[in-house]
Amino acid sequence: HQSWTDDLPLCEMCGVGTATNCVYGSDGKGSQIHPNEDGHLGEDGCFLYGVFNGYDGSRVASFASQCLTAELLLGQLNSSHSDSDVRRILTQAFDVVEKSYFETIDDALAEKANLSNYLLPHNELSAQGQKVQERLKELELEVSGGATAVVALILNDKLYIASVGTNRALLCKSSSDGQNQVLQIGRPHNTENEEELQRLAALGVDSARVRQAGLISGQSSTRRLGDYRVKFNYTDIDLLSAAKGKPVISEPEIHGVQSLENVTGFLLLMSEGLINALESAHGPEQANQEIVAMVAAELALQNSLEAVAQSVVERIKRLHHDVYVSGRQRATFCSRHEDMTLLIRTLDYPLAEGGTPTNPSGRIYPVSVPYSNSLSTSKTSVMLSLVMPSQNTLTNGTNTASTLEEGTPTPGSQSPTATLQSTNTQTQSSSSSSGDGSLFRQRGSQAAQPDETGRVPPYVDFTQFYRLWGSDHSEGGGLGPQ
Repeated sequence: HQSWTDDLPLCEMCGVGTATNCVYGSDGKGSQIHPNEDGHLGEDGCFLYGVFNGYDGSRVASFASQCLTAELLLGQLNSSHSDSDVRRILTQAFDVVEKSYFETIDDALAEKANLSNYLLPHNELSAQGQKVQERLKELELEVSGGATAVVALILNDKLYIASVGTNRALLCKSSSDGQNQVLQIGRPHNTENEEELQRLAALGVDSARVRQAGLISGQSSTRRLGDYRVKFNYTDIDLLSAAKGKPVISEPEIHGVQSLENVTGFLLLMSEGLINALESAHGPEQANQEIVAMVAAELALQNSLEAVAQSVVERIKRLHHDVYVSGRQRATFCSRHEDMTLLIRTLDYPLAEGGTPTNPSGRIYPVSVPYSNSLSTSKTSVMLSLVMPSQNTLTNGTNTASTLEEGTPTPGSQSPTATLQSTNTQTQSSSSSSGDGSLFRQRGSQAAQPDETGRVPPYVDFTQFYRLWGSDHSEGGGLGPQ
């Protein structure tokens, strides 16, 4: 199914990584729960990017990614527009997208209402009644679903972020001394957001009940695209029945204007599924810092943005799985994860020259990133200063869930270091964190050095394993290093 947006020029400074949803069985193996419901866009010209997190199907996410492109890239924006003009155009675009989507399901909603009125209690068990019930189920699948969105627009070297729901945007700026400072732009519109709870309270909704419930019609978001049930039938939902107006809205919150003039760094847009997977595995305290560390390390190793984005997604997916099978304290939070999408847009940020290529089959093998999340900061702490060693000193080590206690080796005396600054995006105040600020650890002087072939001796002695295998498979001559 092709869209006219497929013919638009794609931005070469952007890369996207994805992973489908997964639930783990008792044996640790994963299986997909439903088709991928995420969507994304990345177009040239005005530089428009977005990540859409769909639920109950991918229809709204797919529609929004295509329709929003049409509402913003067909001459609506130009260099003469002021900041207020851009904000107005972005807000109008989201409104048009939702109205257009509901127009596409008008007929199905009308048929659904008509059949619901026909299905009286006395004919539910009749043959005709059963056919009506089957058709109602089909219609419900057709009209159900919604999406949250985070959209980035770059115009006149200015960055505008428009968000609806629970996705996340991070802006990383690199200074002349090689440090990265990262800012989380905006807060999620969910049942923990005080401003959103105040908005609901002003409409007559019991915000304390909303906070306690944690979910509104199955989702934590208080702003979303689509989802006719909470847009048209909210009076039938007990939690929202007292609302004097539409409680769950599609109006985006427009953040900033961030000047990108002479800025070197990268922009990250990520779906809620990616955020939740990492926070489930390692806790929420340093999720932003960990993602930035992974991206920065991959950018120093790989020469393809698609490879960088996919490697980071695969890394988080593997960390999530490893925590689940480890049986440790956080394993109970990691029995499943939703679809994950990461979009990376570089801002005059160099990629590795002659970096790690992908293999011919197209599969991108994730690169290990040595780090530790042993520091503890407040939930609103989102600033990171990361100093990476020179590119030729990085190696691809091995790393598992045990990286919480011990990192992978880095050769020589150079080791990545990091200092943290705490920034509350509501008050714009900042302070320095305590401790040495190191996100990375080193094995010290005992770290093994590569030989002439570029390999290092193994850290684990497999002699006992080979001996036991050989005794169990003596007819095959045993197994061991050749």
